[in-house]
Amino acid sequence: MKVFLTGGTGFVGTEILRQLSEAGHAIRALVRPGSEGKLSILNGVEIVRGDATDAPSLEGAMGGCDAVIHLVGIIRESPPRGITFRRLHAEATSNVVAAAQSQGVRRYLHMSANGTRADAASEYHRTKWEAEETVRASGLDWTIFRPSLIFGPGDEFVNMLAPIVGTLPVVPVIGNGRYRMSPVAVEDVAAGFVRALTRLETAGMIFHCCGPETLSYDELLDRIGEAMGKSKVRKLHQPAALVKPVVSLLDSIPRFPITSAQLTMLLEGNVCDPAPWAGAFAIEPIPFSEGIRKYVK
Repeated sequence: MKVFLTGGTGFVGTEILRQLSEAGHAIRALVRPGSEGKLSILNGVEIVRGDATDAPSLEGAMGGCDAVIHLVGIIRESPPRGITFRRLHAEATSNVVAAAQSQGVRRYLHMSANGTRADAASEYHRTKWEAEETVRASGLDWTIFRPSLIFGPGDEFVNMLAPIVGTLPVVPVIGNGRYRMSPVAVEDVAAGFVRALTRLETAGMIFHCCGPETLSYDELLDRIGEAMGKSKVRKLHQPAALVKPVVSLLDSIPRFPITSAQLTMLLEGNVCDPAPWAGAFAIEPIPFSEGIRKYVK
């Protein structure tokens, strides 16, 4: 199968690119000019230079392809650079869907996010919902995936926390630390996408992708500590009401570790039942502790 891939230079895209190649699929990757070197695999990958936010650059790009995997998205905005949730989620998806429709590509696989809904508190989830609405109305043979927190080598979340857990005598925690999440391994998320290409019975379906266990934020820190050989992770809980104004004030600073949108999503939790997704694609989700031992030291 010939697959048109967007977001192939990203964290999840890198793993999907690897699995597509291993499965023997022909790959055509959309890459912004100058970013070709970020692709983890070059041999056998056809590169198309363009941008999902630039509709004209997609003209003819999907010709001869059998399917589209659309992964483009961001977790942090930078409005001065034109990097916004609306542009990268809603507008980019509209462009990719329109290109698939006009170029005769029927199979369309879409990366969304667990927690996506019309009335979500965060703009991240609301624009993900808008993108989903475009997909659902497209008339394509679509399948939507909504992952929880994705972990694996090269992730931002665990790799940000590990040095803090490993070096600080006390780890600061926003709120009570009891908000829960179901971390899912990047290789499992990628496997769902790759297997969905040929499982047409999943067209028109939405799958929530979660790991096999639900952990509180405090428990997640403990698991990271265990992987690093720490017997105990001491925590200092900070009232969320006191932290939110500080985050709001500083979230335009690129190096500040968390934004208001990310804090909102963190505190509301991120859990789901992985059984429908795991069953549909014959996946045995990797437990968080087992997965992070491969890359957390």
